[in-house]
Amino acid sequence: MADAPPPQVASVRAAGGDEVFRDEIAAWLHDHLDGRFAELRHRGGPGDEEAFPALRKEWERELAAGGWTCVGWPKDAGGRGLSIAQQVIFHEEYARAGGPGRMGHIGEGLIGPTLIAFGSDAQKKRFLPEIVAGREYWAQGYSEPNAGSDLANVQTRTEQQADGSWQVSGQKIWTSLAHESEWIFVLARCEPGSKGSKGLIFLLLPLDQPGIEIRPIRQMSGGSEFNEVFFDKAVAAAEHVVGKPGDGWKVAMGLLEAERGVSTLGQQMHFAYEFELVVNAMRARGRDRDAALRQRLAQAWCGLRVMRYNALRMLADGGALGLKREALIYKYYWSNWHRELGKLGVDALGAPGDVISDDPAIRPLQQLFFFSRADTIYAGTNEIQLNLIAERGLGMPREVRPAPEAK
Repeated sequence: MADAPPPQVASVRAAGGDEVFRDEIAAWLHDHLDGRFAELRHRGGPGDEEAFPALRKEWERELAAGGWTCVGWPKDAGGRGLSIAQQVIFHEEYARAGGPGRMGHIGEGLIGPTLIAFGSDAQKKRFLPEIVAGREYWAQGYSEPNAGSDLANVQTRTEQQADGSWQVSGQKIWTSLAHESEWIFVLARCEPGSKGSKGLIFLLLPLDQPGIEIRPIRQMSGGSEFNEVFFDKAVAAAEHVVGKPGDGWKVAMGLLEAERGVSTLGQQMHFAYEFELVVNAMRARGRDRDAALRQRLAQAWCGLRVMRYNALRMLADGGALGLKREALIYKYYWSNWHRELGKLGVDALGAPGDVISDDPAIRPLQQLFFFSRADTIYAGTNEIQLNLIAERGLGMPREVRPAPEAK
């Protein structure tokens, strides 16, 4: 279906095992994350996603040319079919080298695996090669003003037309990098009067069409990688329904499981880099002798190790996540840990951290502080995560919910 990876990276060399593979990745990144790509090191991550979008798209194509996109996808889907252990090594080395935030991460990490699991042969043939090659980028159309963590409350609606296509009307919000994307996948309501997880459909829509308006949301950090997306009779082709009408919830939940995959180890390597920034700031300002800050730093280091061991437990059975307890607690744990690291970062800066600065010794920690405030909200608030842990992980009774109002 997709072009095979270049011969030099077509397979992991068996003779040297994982360490040879680790050296191969590190060497490739050392050679290629250089020249015009050197300024991308450690850029484009959370809170910095607006950095160098055009150059980061070039970087995606550079990765693709080297065979380093979609490394965990099956070979027949255009990926490299790496084992879980090898995928972990790739993500760790990518983060260790300062690989930039991936412009293609929603395509590679979310919609791609979803199409592999639920898509038709025609959908796989159309979309997967473009993701592998770094030629098309995707946005996620889930959250709405009144349906964030409570995703089953989506109100964006769609009606099927005589030609089989679907007209979509409604609004999505907090849509990352929609202004840099060609496509969006949308969870919408296809059965009038349906409620909750029933009557939903999972659609693929091109963003460059009449009836779609993208408005940036300016954040307190100064950036606007988030957007509102408005649909006014926008059209999804009949062949761009994933699964069947009414199966939207099943497809949507399958996609969300991909968020707890092997890339979590790469995320933690980025956290380790941010931790070092905090250490450096404390030392530079003589605050490493502050007993209270030292204690918080030690707690942060311990938390990072706990996070790693839990992620390894998540992946111990080959990455089948489902509703395992290790996966259920992961988002709640890392988001709270990261928020506390953000607080520690600005406290380590002291008074200079109170004023927005472009100083490279200050700005990254300010970005960490600002963005980590949202970690416990997006992708399921703390309250939602605790409900999931209680109900699905511990088997406790479901939270009492108000009865629907009588009409």
